[in-house]
Amino acid sequence: MNDSRPHDPLHGITLEKILTELVAHYGWEELGRRIDIRCFNFDPSISSSLKFLRKTPWARTKVEQLYVRLKAD
Repeated sequence: MNDSRPHDPLHGITLEKILTELVAHYGWEELGRRIDIRCFNFDPSISSSLKFLRKTPWARTKVEQLYVRLKAD
């Protein structure tokens, strides 16, 4: 089968998995420094961050881009 679409590095990966891996790698403080959003800098949790990211496309995009860069290294 010839698939002309480019490979999506996020295919099959949940937002929760992305966020969990970023927090494990960077920690909340560094993650909040790299992506300056309130849910990373003030009383951060996976749950509150997921709620925010699911309804805020620009923030979700930044998180996904950081994850792709992390996995490319």
